Amino acid sequence: MNYGIINGSMKTAISIDDGLLQEADETARLMGLSRSRLFGLAVVDFLQRQRREQMLLRLNEVYGNGEEPSERRLVKGIKAKIRRTVKESW
Repeated sequence: MNYGIINGSMKTAISIDDGLLQEADETARLMGLSRSRLFGLAVVDFLQRQRREQMLLRLNEVYGNGEEPSERRLVKGIKAKIRRTVKESW
């Protein structure tokens, strides 16, 4: 999805706090953007963050279940080899 280019647009009405709207208008003016463009960019940013957060949650679910027994044996063997190597170096 390419949100940088808006092929079509739809008018919508939203309710927003007066102070936040004033701050958004000022920010849009300083950036040389329309209010609509600023809100569009903000929504794109929010949705991208949500997707990344959901992906991280899924990855944590997959990898958070602990090591498989074969992985534990492998890690244990690697640690033992490192300990022996360190002891021999001293």
